[in-house]
Amino acid sequence: MKDLYSVVQRPLVTEKSTLASEAHNQLAFQVRQDATKQEIKRAVETIFQVTVLKVRTMHQLGKVRQVGKRQGRRSNWKKAIVSLKPGDRIEFFENA
Repeated sequence: MKDLYSVVQRPLVTEKSTLASEAHNQLAFQVRQDATKQEIKRAVETIFQVTVLKVRTMHQLGKVRQVGKRQGRRSNWKKAIVSLKPGDRIEFFENA
């Protein structure tokens, strides 16, 4: 079992995730690539003291970047969209 605090790496605060938070009570997080939906659910419920109804995950491919003549790639990462129980809120997202 992984450490719960290492499963959720950071919240994703974008325009799209802010609108989803307001309209559908959903939050977006960057998570470890090997994290399962059950681990993500357990980590979010433990860290933020909320009830998670649903977890959707997707793999994001790293973008190709070029600096001068050299071409490289950013790392691939995993995104999790977490649906919360109606009435539950995470205060961090209210101020963003």
